[in-house]
Amino acid sequence: MNARERFRAGKNFKLREEGADDKPLRNDDNGDHSKSEVKQDERELTLQQTDQIALLQEMLYAQRKHKLLLVLQGMDTSGKDGTVTALFNRINPMGLRAIGFKAPTTTELAHDFLWRIHPHVPVPGEIAIFNRSHYEDVLITIVQGLIDEKECRRRYQHILDFERMLAETGTIIVKVFLHISKDEQRERLQARLDDPDKQWKFDPNDLVQRKKWDDYQQAYQRAIAATDTDHAPWYVIPANSKTHRNLLISTLLLEIMQDLKLSFPKPDPALSKLKVE
Repeated sequence: MNARERFRAGKNFKLREEGADDKPLRNDDNGDHSKSEVKQDERELTLQQTDQIALLQEMLYAQRKHKLLLVLQGMDTSGKDGTVTALFNRINPMGLRAIGFKAPTTTELAHDFLWRIHPHVPVPGEIAIFNRSHYEDVLITIVQGLIDEKECRRRYQHILDFERMLAETGTIIVKVFLHISKDEQRERLQARLDDPDKQWKFDPNDLVQRKKWDDYQQAYQRAIAATDTDHAPWYVIPANSKTHRNLLISTLLLEIMQDLKLSFPKPDPALSKLKVE
């Protein structure tokens, strides 16, 4: 299976609520397996793939040639934090950077909306992960009425120009939308409230934003369709199942990194003659 073709959003992308529960890599022949066994199989396969990604990342870091930017977007509780934890906990942190973008500060608001983003893009040999990103400025802002349609379209164009510049200077851009259903979000929010050890994750504002679910779904569909390009593609990942979500994203990343034909730098013949006293 070509993961990039399977999950690419494309210009005619339509966000379907039922699509959040898809499990395209789950083997239907395992009908005699329990749900817990299937999930364990997915965890084990994800671990195998993240081990391969870790080795490729070490090569990427050693070569200092390529730069990889992973953008994670999704509704509250869609699994952005969980994705980072599950997929990158086996990677050398020297070549990895995760950035979470919150509400802009007063200083950031005094500049253009991409001003706070640019310093965090990856350098050669690095993987940078954006947990939320510059897309918040065409999602939250339009839903909350902070910008009008004209400004929203202008920001789409700014994003297209920004991402083209990054791609032309050697950054591989992978944009992932974690697609969960409204019912799944309700269950996850309630789970946070019911578990004393997870209540710290709960933000009352999540309930306020949840009332605008349909508006956010429309904003995501528009933003993804407007900014999906060959050099900065969007991938829509069904995320109701956490284990399957992780398997899908690890499959996608592994495929992308394998295509880079990474390797360790060639040894220097002169060094082979050196003897450490």
